[in-house]
Amino acid sequence: MGLILAVVVHPADVQDRDGAKMVLSKLKGRFERLRLIWADGGYAGALGEWVHKCGRWILEIVRRCDDVKGFKVLPHRWVVERTFGWLGRYRRLSKDYEELTETSESMIYLAMINLMTRRLSNA
Repeated sequence: MGLILAVVVHPADVQDRDGAKMVLSKLKGRFERLRLIWADGGYAGALGEWVHKCGRWILEIVRRCDDVKGFKVLPHRWVVERTFGWLGRYRRLSKDYEELTETSESMIYLAMINLMTRRLSNA
C-alpha cells in the first residue's frame, strides 16, 4: 500500500545497507505479518542474511533487466516512488529544512498520519 511502517533519517555518509539495518531493527517484533521485503539492487549482498537472522524475513531484490533501454517501471518499485511523491506534497518535506534528523523523522510520521486520517474520513 505504500504506507510507512518505520522511518530512520540518517546522515549522507551512512551507506544504504547500514541504513536499512537501522530501519529493520525498528520493525523487529512489531509486525508479525511481515514476511517479505522488496528492495532494489543497491541492497543486494550480505544484507539478505542479516534480514533473515534479524526478523526471519525474506529480502527479495527487484532487479532491472540488462537488455531494457530507457525507462521501465519495475514491479513493486513504483510503490516506493508513489510514497515519495505523497511525502513531497508536504512543504516541510519538499526540501531538507530541518537541522535534526529526529525532526525530519517526525515530519514524515506527521505527513503519513495526515494521509491516513484523510483516507479514513473519506471512507
